[in-house]
Amino acid sequence: QLQLVESGGGLVQPGGSLRLRCTGSGFTLDDYIIGWFRQAPGKEREGVSCIRRSDGYTYYTVSVKGRFTISRDNDENTVYLQMNSLKPEDTGVYYCAAHRGPKTTVQAVCQPDWGYVEVWGQGTPVTVSS
Repeated sequence: QLQLVESGGGLVQPGGSLRLRCTGSGFTLDDYIIGWFRQAPGKEREGVSCIRRSDGYTYYTVSVKGRFTISRDNDENTVYLQMNSLKPEDTGVYYCAAHRGPKTTVQAVCQPDWGYVEVWGQGTPVTVSS
């Protein structure tokens, strides 16, 4: 069974940092584009950042550029999201997701309404508050 498991969420003060982790089980992430999405209370889910495992090509939504970094560890079948300079508006449940498709663009996968995601994790909550 294909599964993605997230960890690393929590409560942090504004300006702080968190590192989210997404690990795949039941399949290898080699042929996949992996993304981080978030959903704040009362808002629609949005794509935060995505990475193509094969070449490390990345996409970031504008609001997190320069603050968040997505990376992969191919040996551990894991993708990370390093979040620095966190703001209250970064609060939400963060989901890891995967799409397998060699011809799909990374940016396309990061648009949740476009329907490219095939596997979702259960989510990990992030709260940025003083």
